[in-house]
Amino acid sequence: MRQVAKRVTSADVAQEAGVSRTTVSFVLNNRPGHAIPEETRQRVLEAARRLRYRPHASARALAAGHSDIVLLALPDMPIGAGISRFSEELATALAERGLTLVAHFAGADDQSLQDVCAAVDASAVVGLGAFEPATVQALHSAGVKVVIPSDGNAPSMRHVGRLQAEHLIERGHRHLGYAMPTHPSHLPMARHRLQGATDVCAAASLEPPVVIDVELEIAAAEQAVRQWTSRSVTGVCSFNDETALAVLAGAREAGVAVPRDLAVVGADDIPTAALSLPALTTVSFDLREAGRQRAEAVASALAGRAPTSDAAPVGPELIVRASG
Repeated sequence: MRQVAKRVTSADVAQEAGVSRTTVSFVLNNRPGHAIPEETRQRVLEAARRLRYRPHASARALAAGHSDIVLLALPDMPIGAGISRFSEELATALAERGLTLVAHFAGADDQSLQDVCAAVDASAVVGLGAFEPATVQALHSAGVKVVIPSDGNAPSMRHVGRLQAEHLIERGHRHLGYAMPTHPSHLPMARHRLQGATDVCAAASLEPPVVIDVELEIAAAEQAVRQWTSRSVTGVCSFNDETALAVLAGAREAGVAVPRDLAVVGADDIPTAALSLPALTTVSFDLREAGRQRAEAVASALAGRAPTSDAAPVGPELIVRASG
């Protein structure tokens, strides 16, 4: 029978380096307040590398006072390219800080979120939206030390709609439409973005956008385009790029030229936005920087320090292409 390899322990590292286990703990956990000679520290690190020592998760948690698990609470909605990219960037940035990301589809069930946090011993939870106060309290009761909502707050989301509407109005459009998603979980964010576009129209003394629900299906999108054009709409703000791509497909079916007869602006700048015909004008987010700032906020909170103050807010940016 094949013998199972023995796990390397801190005792093995101590023996290899010729020091005590306490010294190994001080070096590998980088504990402050202990004057370890540099030669000794390097000898311990080299022994750990030679033996391929990896501290056990429970040991790391005991040393740090918390686990290295950060749970990303994903909403009950279709996970598009934007959320996927943010998750990847957040995982990378957390790993650089010695933390591990675990994703969980929380949906509307707060209890499942609490149960998963307790099961994986999550020290922090990052959301893609604000948590209810009762949920935050329950998460803390489950042992979570840090609860951080995303930057997907109402002012930020309204700014997306403002950028879309301002661009279309600057291009001379005076009757705007708004393409709403049909998935219920998208609606809270969509309403914030719509409000931003509505505010811009009001400031320009224009009628509010003509709102039509747009399914991701060509026949439905064609019908929406026909409704807009029948009401003299010449520019459409779309909730996101997927919805905007449906509007482009509907315009082709309806024989409506984009952008000559109907300009279309999306949001999120997914990879296929630049490949559409015409290429989609959209609102982009710096997801790499957003992930880095979220990771820094988590790491700082777990360490009991304030986040670095030089981090600039990650705001959306309009990317102008051929669709409007």
